[in-house]
Amino acid sequence: MTMMKKLPDAEFDIMKVVWQLVPPVTSTMLMKELNMHSEKVWKLQTVHTLLGRLINRGFLKSEKTGKERFFTPLIGQVEYLQFETQSFVKQYHGNSLLNLVNTLYHGEELSDEDIAELAKWAKECRRING
Repeated sequence: MTMMKKLPDAEFDIMKVVWQLVPPVTSTMLMKELNMHSEKVWKLQTVHTLLGRLINRGFLKSEKTGKERFFTPLIGQVEYLQFETQSFVKQYHGNSLLNLVNTLYHGEELSDEDIAELAKWAKECRRING
């Protein structure tokens, strides 16, 4: 895969289910989960179209066994969420984590517990990064 790009919402919805299920998954398994846990009504043709796009983007691979096609994720959920979060911080907060935290808590008081968690996290980051 070349460079990872942000997924449209519908494709991200498909990937969330793929990550949740034990791979490989079938379109039938995806349809069942999507329609069980979503307010949106998913059509099989739509799911097949989105699966094709996810294959083209390098997020999934597809293998056919008999009459059934199986899909396996090539990009993990943690990897994608890290990419999305870093892109968000870069685009909307000038690549500043402090700016993000200030925005999240703007106008709200931080509890002592929140401050302690942030301090613990910062200390751990400092330890890891040397």
